[in-house]
Amino acid sequence: MAAVWAVLGSGAAWAANPVPPAAAARAAKPAALTASAPATNATRQAVSRQIPEPEPETGPRGYAVPIGGALKADNEEVWQRIVQLAGGKGSRWVVFGTASEDPEFSARQAVELLQRRGAVAEALPVAPKFSWVDLNKVVRDPALIAKVKAAHGVFFTGGVQERIVSVLQPGGQTTPMLEAIWDVYRKGGVVAGTSAGAAIMSTVMFRDAPSIINVMKGRFTDGKQVDRGLGFVGPDLFVDQHFLKRGRFGRMIPLMLAKGYKLGLGVDENTAAIIHGDDVEVVGGRGALVVDLTDATSDAAMSAFNVTGARLSYLEHGDHYHLKARSTTPSAPKLRGELHDAESPNFKPYYTEDVFSLDMLGDSTIANLMTRLIDSSRTEVKGVAFDALPREGDALAELGFLFRIYKGSDSLGWSTEEFGGEQFTVANLYLDIRPVRLPIPIYGTWGQKPAAPAAAGSASGAATGGSTAPQAAPEAAPAAQVQP
Repeated sequence: MAAVWAVLGSGAAWAANPVPPAAAARAAKPAALTASAPATNATRQAVSRQIPEPEPETGPRGYAVPIGGALKADNEEVWQRIVQLAGGKGSRWVVFGTASEDPEFSARQAVELLQRRGAVAEALPVAPKFSWVDLNKVVRDPALIAKVKAAHGVFFTGGVQERIVSVLQPGGQTTPMLEAIWDVYRKGGVVAGTSAGAAIMSTVMFRDAPSIINVMKGRFTDGKQVDRGLGFVGPDLFVDQHFLKRGRFGRMIPLMLAKGYKLGLGVDENTAAIIHGDDVEVVGGRGALVVDLTDATSDAAMSAFNVTGARLSYLEHGDHYHLKARSTTPSAPKLRGELHDAESPNFKPYYTEDVFSLDMLGDSTIANLMTRLIDSSRTEVKGVAFDALPREGDALAELGFLFRIYKGSDSLGWSTEEFGGEQFTVANLYLDIRPVRLPIPIYGTWGQKPAAPAAAGSASGAATGGSTAPQAAPEAAPAAQVQP
């Protein structure tokens, strides 16, 4: 569905107070960033000084690098950086084409791209598509395991993520090959993966969930749409890929709620997140979204998925996010650029119109709305997501979702035009999602009288400020069959 924005002359507030309740409990902005302070360069640079010193690391000391897929061969920011992290020129890499439909081609391509940056790389024959290979023996082969242990970096290609997990951790049992990969990581090496190779990074992963709206409707179960990952980023961070391009924040939040995650990291295509201890650095061509549910709530009395007060931060190349402090440090060019602080008397927003999106799960819609809102005089933007072509007989065909993104007292943005165009960092916007009824079909012949009045709380009512509260579909959405 193409992304469509409707610019409205006015819009009704979701609630009388747009500031989330959680914001009052948070630490106040640094003194240099209060509304009375001018937005000088020194003020902007003070942001990074407010971040507490990280605690000494006691766990793995390596680098986990989920890459959001569609990684271009000329993306020097990513390819050169992971080689540098592994020791630079001459660093040894092993490549797993395990997930791929054509593992020989995929692995060979990754080997060539790593070698082009000075690495010494080798593909290992560990893939279900190699019909002549006995996988049970390969993952225990002393010679291959020795090659892994001698490596400084491990790279997983894209494809089908369940193949990686089922080969390296069949039935949840760690193989000697996987233990050797962990050995590389614990010694300070790099474990990187693109697309499917990124999905395996958390302890839980989406295995096969192409329909985001179905996940939002509660249609996901363990062993089918959801499965175990390999956990290189630890037990407290959930990772997803192709994230902004495919609107996957819509599936991330329901899974995070079901599994008890408080932090989620969605990495977009042609982009990497370098995770080292407490620090996440975004590098590459697009961006990443951090979803923080620490103070979010969900109303079990509603008959479908909902969330209130999810905190969102959008990062681009060179930005850092600090997992323990839940804080953002923009890149140096953005700190030299423009600060967007709605509470400052110096704030001069570019946008003044209300916006309502008809496709919240569209290509980069969430990032576009966040960067627009932080540079706007408005305090919120809204939109809907729904299934425009539901299956015949679907009891939840009319179940849609109303989104509200809004500013809090700690919402900040930074932007720069140093590299042509405009790059943004946005910290601490908030998101509410509520179930609504969207009658199907959503349109009819012009001039023809509708068969029945529009349902209360429809998308148009929400967009134009109708006073009737959105109503959930009468059929209860199934509870997700997952274990917390």
